Amino acid sequence: MSIHTEIFTSPQDIADAAGQRLAEQVTARVAPVLGLATGSTPLLTYQSLVDRHRAGLSFSSVTTFNLDEYVGLPHDHPQSYHTYMRDALFDQIDIAADRIRIPDGNAHNPDRACQQFEDAIEQAGGVDLWLLGIGSNGHIAFNEPGCQPDTRTRVVDLAPETIEANSRFFGSPDDVPRTAITAGIATILAARKILLIACGQNKATAVKDALQGPVSPDCPASFLQSHSDCTFLLDENAASQLA
Repeated sequence: MSIHTEIFTSPQDIADAAGQRLAEQVTARVAPVLGLATGSTPLLTYQSLVDRHRAGLSFSSVTTFNLDEYVGLPHDHPQSYHTYMRDALFDQIDIAADRIRIPDGNAHNPDRACQQFEDAIEQAGGVDLWLLGIGSNGHIAFNEPGCQPDTRTRVVDLAPETIEANSRFFGSPDDVPRTAITAGIATILAARKILLIACGQNKATAVKDALQGPVSPDCPASFLQSHSDCTFLLDENAASQLA
């Protein structure tokens, strides 16, 4: 198996292509299940979905699962992924609140919350398409280098480079939570389709390692090479190191 790769001239072109593929999943299935990512990269894709909704696309039958959430941030904290998703997508489309699943970083029993998240995916019939980004160290979701391919949703420690990268959202590295709940590698690989989007020169090494390097915990995204239907949408900068 190999990962299908498409290269675009701009982040907007990637967003349009990703939005189209997500929209196709929404219209192709009776009860579509989408896996969603956060961070700066998917924002244009979510705007594409909002535009499609305003043009008539309904999300009323869609169930969503988000990859991750920080531990210890209130849901209404400006940098929580609950807030991110409401602002970027959910408050602008017709999705039902009870069809939204985001890991609960404030759960009294985090391990139980992780299992409940896994159970909810199973009860929904599995994820039809999971949208991913990639970290500069090769992480997907918060599966940092060193993680194993059999991991499921769990509490993890964030790598120093991830804390540094995310500090731009918080003001300083000291403000970034050190732990998060994340869907595991096995959770992601169980999706029927996977779509990874990456933009920028700072992602080029991770993209090369994911696509052309050995399958290794050193680059968690390399585990995607084992998936039967995985596509990378890249801009020219993110693809610049590919042979």
